[in-house]
Amino acid sequence: MMKINDIPVIDTDVLVIGGGTAGPMAAVTAKEQDPNLKVMLLEKANVKRSGAISMGMDGLNNAVVPGHATPEQYVKEITIANDGVVHQPALMAYATRSFPMIEKLDSWGVHFQKDETGDYDMKKVHHLGTYVLPMPEGHNVKKILYRRLRRNRVEIENRYTATRLLKDPDGNIAGMIGVNTRTAEPIIIRAKAVIMATGAAGRIGLPTSGYLFGTYENPANNGDGHAMAYHAGADLANLECYQVNPLLKDYNGPACAYVTGPLGGFTSNAFGERFIECDYWSGQMMLEFFKELESGTGPVFLKLDHLAEETIQEIETVLHTNERPSRGRFHEGRNVNYRQRMVEMHISEIGFCSGHSASGVWTDETGATTVPGLYGAGDMASVPHNYMLGAFVYGQICGESAAEFVKTRGDIKLDEDFIVAELERIQAPMKRADGIPPEQMEYKVRRLVNDYLQPPKVTKKMEIGLERILNVRKDVDKLCARDPHELLRAMEVQSIIDCAEMAARASLYRTESRWGLYHYRVDCPEQNNEDWFCHTRLYKDENGNMASGKRPIADYIVSLGEEKDAYNKLRVQKAANA
Repeated sequence: MMKINDIPVIDTDVLVIGGGTAGPMAAVTAKEQDPNLKVMLLEKANVKRSGAISMGMDGLNNAVVPGHATPEQYVKEITIANDGVVHQPALMAYATRSFPMIEKLDSWGVHFQKDETGDYDMKKVHHLGTYVLPMPEGHNVKKILYRRLRRNRVEIENRYTATRLLKDPDGNIAGMIGVNTRTAEPIIIRAKAVIMATGAAGRIGLPTSGYLFGTYENPANNGDGHAMAYHAGADLANLECYQVNPLLKDYNGPACAYVTGPLGGFTSNAFGERFIECDYWSGQMMLEFFKELESGTGPVFLKLDHLAEETIQEIETVLHTNERPSRGRFHEGRNVNYRQRMVEMHISEIGFCSGHSASGVWTDETGATTVPGLYGAGDMASVPHNYMLGAFVYGQICGESAAEFVKTRGDIKLDEDFIVAELERIQAPMKRADGIPPEQMEYKVRRLVNDYLQPPKVTKKMEIGLERILNVRKDVDKLCARDPHELLRAMEVQSIIDCAEMAARASLYRTESRWGLYHYRVDCPEQNNEDWFCHTRLYKDENGNMASGKRPIADYIVSLGEEKDAYNKLRVQKAANA
């Protein structure tokens, strides 16, 4: 076995980084394509309870089910919701494979709500179409995925975090290097193809609670996949399109209009009045939410107190047992009873997440990034509004693509000088007797993000924020770690700094407003299609600096027609006084 600095090099055909939603599906699919392939899944926690669906999921937000919607209708809806800046071939690839994936998951034992005839019980939440499929028993998803991994003999390495991707001399992907989160033992994996499924960058901004891990997203998803892809030379896309979501005030979770909306709940102002026609998350919806929150009719609430007792019991059964079961205890501590009081809502911290918005590592309809042999799936990739089902579908697509790619790979040569330098970076914090603890540096950079980058965006504030984030970067060589757990945090905070810089530079580059609140620039308030109807690129240039550019939008497969401005008309219009 090859060794570098006495560290064994593990060989595999397909390496999957991330064991949440997309990762296990990608690994299982690669083995289904060719059972003889060596497939390894790497997870920084334990795949049995990792990722954004660690405690299950309460529904599918984007199910394209025959009889309720067509792939063309879905592609149109998501294109309109994203102000036209989408890669429609990637949307269509998802849309056409959405229903077969639902049937596959159903056959595995994932339970979706069905009506009295046995058909899927679809609900309408989106502005135009019907795509929501409840999962009242969605708490068992991770158990089902784990059984599939074991059945297909996928090799699993828990408690290892990847720190950098490796490439061969020709620029193809060659594997990764990382470290054990419990022992600080380094690991080198040589692979013919790599699938990244590392989730959202959910620890860029700081929750209003100030708690580092009280984030809207799974806090383990800190943006290390975005950072690794950047350092490997992959393009990232539309990072100025932040994820900003409605959440329960002081609770790290959504208000769940997807669950309550079909049952009669809705977002209201302080007077119990509905002010938006559609609770489907989009940038424009969030802009209307923000305006109401800041107005004399704020704050904003989730209104359920008008519903019947049996309806409220149904809502509680779903919301207090799936995905975030601490929700019920939180309400109890606040003396909030859905029958008696509206539930106060607020706006989340920012993040990068294609699951809810449209930013991430650039991937096409095959899941391929701009680095040969490197694929991306789920919340870290650039396909917009993917949610859980999109993570499953693109995990499957990437598994197929990677299995095909490895057929042409021969022996892989590793860059040993790069590996030695990366090992030094990984181990440096443990060698310092004194320095800056990771949590202090992380709190500082994330507070800067809130102070200077949180929308509405102001040019001068973002310039100051970028300057101060770069000053924090200068202190990275003072990071110290007293144990392997702190070493993990030291690695994570360096990725968080990368993502914070990306957020600032991408937002400064696109000199217009688009996607509602997601990229609302106060001093450039208008949308400018003449100059900015494009994807933005963020990449590492030949000098190793962070650079920006434009990527043209591919020809549409589905035209938008008269509905192209539908998402700009979400606000409820009050009747004129007689």
